[in-house]
Amino acid sequence: MILKVEDTNLEGVKKIIPSVFEDHRGEYVETYNIEDYLKNGIEVKFVRDDISTSGRNVLRGIHYDNKTWKLIQCMRGRIYFVVADMRKDSKKYLQWQSFILTEDNRHQILVPPGFGNAHLVLSDECIFHYKMSEYYDPENEICVKWNDPKLNIYWPASNPILSKKDSEAKLL
Repeated sequence: MILKVEDTNLEGVKKIIPSVFEDHRGEYVETYNIEDYLKNGIEVKFVRDDISTSGRNVLRGIHYDNKTWKLIQCMRGRIYFVVADMRKDSKKYLQWQSFILTEDNRHQILVPPGFGNAHLVLSDECIFHYKMSEYYDPENEICVKWNDPKLNIYWPASNPILSKKDSEAKLL
């Protein structure tokens, strides 16, 4: 696997671009190889993989905890992915950055603990894949309202489809 790792505007958040090998049969992408990640300074041990599927205009998040690393990618479709620094002692507290993740660009985002993340589906359907460094612990999960004015995140939708948990999330 050959991959390119780029820093983002948020300390510790990385954009990872894996190589895509194409020929007349289609394409091949290795989405994770621990040796290549270690060579690039990413020493996270992932313990589980999750997949969610959604349709256009579904918004999931903003969710985070203070111990879980996540490696995010869009396997099918197109999403508007947002990462927000929720670490109160950070110089970039409440700053956020967005990314367009697609089945074509194959970009991945590494999200450290203490950073909220959310995604809005821009395509008719989406398959969202993420690796996590911790097992799910609902007691430690923090949910923030997707349109919290303190974050002031730009969303390319004014009335997204939300879960009950996300629609009832608290403001900061």
